[in-house]
Amino acid sequence: MILAGQTAVITGASGGIGKAIAQRLAASGAKIIGIARHNIDDLQTYLDQLPNSHLGHLAIPADVTCSQELEQATQHIDRCDILVTSAGFSKVIRHADLDSLSDEFFDAILTANLRSVFSTVCVFVDRLRQSTSGQIINISSGSAIRSGTGSNIAYAAAKAGVESLTKNLALCLAPQVRVVSVAPSLLDTGFLNPTQNYCDKAIATTPLRRLCTVEDVADTVEAIATRMKFVTGNCFVVDGGRTL
Repeated sequence: MILAGQTAVITGASGGIGKAIAQRLAASGAKIIGIARHNIDDLQTYLDQLPNSHLGHLAIPADVTCSQELEQATQHIDRCDILVTSAGFSKVIRHADLDSLSDEFFDAILTANLRSVFSTVCVFVDRLRQSTSGQIINISSGSAIRSGTGSNIAYAAAKAGVESLTKNLALCLAPQVRVVSVAPSLLDTGFLNPTQNYCDKAIATTPLRRLCTVEDVADTVEAIATRMKFVTGNCFVVDGGRTL
């Protein structure tokens, strides 16, 4: 198994994307450390059912917006070869509805979706540098690339920041650590519940004529982690061609 002997740390591991990525990397031989804010017992039960459970996949509680909690989480983690930052949240607000936004909401979105990525990387960077194949995979969003896709302005701005952060981290952490991002298009992750009408419109404007799934995202993350050894600073858009 290509990831045998490696440890993958996944934030937001209790969400749909995080679970799909955990399953895929575990099947490739990695030990999984899942970090989540809530539902830790349920997450541990899920991790115990993943492939290669004898490696001791572990669920750890931590709020990614709190550096102190992240630091405490590392006390249970000996190594980190792959860091996947998939934690975050959004809220369904029409892209043009400025009246529904506030300074407090904007700050909360940026903290959860952008600053948390920076904080997580800072906590794990020493372990990543010690690895012979350290890599960071940031889960971004198609809204960072294509405006007016249904996500609110604050979320789109935060994910655009993730794209910039990815490029700059790729430069400052090279050559020891590779840094890439994965930007999926509309999918139901548990945070967003798009209407059927909106989904139908999204499918109609997608060349491959379907919505993105968590398995599509996990496929891309697995490919980056296992085979794409000469890429860094790149954004892999998983949207069925919507940004064409």
